[in-house]
Amino acid sequence: FLKKQTATLTEYDEQLVRRLIEKVTIYEDKFTVEFKSGVTVDIDE
Repeated sequence: FLKKQTATLTEYDEQLVRRLIEKVTIYEDKFTVEFKSGVTVDIDE
């Protein structure tokens, strides 16, 4: 889906976020983004 995008994103797009992200979990020292595709990304401080 993202590879097919022709426009460059320069600002926050609520519809795109809701289409791609299943949930965000916030921990004391990191947060985890879980995409609807099943991919999970951990982001440390």
